[in-house]
Amino acid sequence: MLLIQMFSLTYVPSLPEEIKMSLRKQTPSDFLKQIIGRPVVVKLNSGVDYRGVLACLDGYMNIALEQTEEYVNGQLKNKYGDAFIRGNNVLYISTQKRRM
Repeated sequence: MLLIQMFSLTYVPSLPEEIKMSLRKQTPSDFLKQIIGRPVVVKLNSGVDYRGVLACLDGYMNIALEQTEEYVNGQLKNKYGDAFIRGNNVLYISTQKRRM
């Protein structure tokens, strides 16, 4: 992958479009727009994780999740249908693999 990043994308026409997209520079806002509707992990400043499907978010990082699960110290503590997380509590948002 490192070798591919050294060359211009015009020299590697056989790359799948997904990989080409990942090699382009992307703003955090672009990333967040792309993950709406996908499974995510939201880590709070307190250390608690919320895992669910990202329904929407705003410029303050207020987040609405569907099919939400709460994890404390890696252990499932609770399940919620929908959850709203206030943005000032969010440490990071990460994508996760789709649930099987």
